Order: sequence, then C-alpha cells, then structure tokens
Amino acid sequence: MVTTEPLPIPRATRRPWSGPSSAQAHAIFHAEETRALTPEQRERWWATAFAEIGVDYDFPTINIKAVRSTRQGVAA
Repeated sequence: MVTTEPLPIPRATRRPWSGPSSAQAHAIFHAEETRALTPEQRERWWATAFAEIGVDYDFPTINIKAVRSTRQGVAA
C-alpha cells in the first residue's frame, strides 16, 4: 500500500471570509426603506449601507454617471 502526504492547503483558503454574511446582504438589498426610492436613490442607499459595515460596494446594478451639458456656447 502506497501512502502519500496530503497536499498543503493553498494560502488563500486559510484566510477567513471578510465579506458580509448572506444575512447582512439580504437585509440590505431587501430593506423596507428602499421600496419607495427611485433606482438611483436605492443604489446609493445600498452603497451607503455596505459602507457602514466596511464593505466597498463596487458592483452597481445600474449605470449612474454625472449629467453633462451638451451646450457648446451661445453665439451673440
């Protein structure tokens, strides 16, 4: 019978999970306070809620960007 040494566990799997629990994420995404908000307001609320627990919410579900004016100037 041949016995072999078990393979070492990769280092990345030795670190504990540092993200929010599924219960925390569920509570944020299904918060009653967000039901009356517009999609943009809801997105910002989610980002703030995650920031409060120390998580960077960098995967927005809608495209929020600054409104830019397309006016060039007014000829006199």
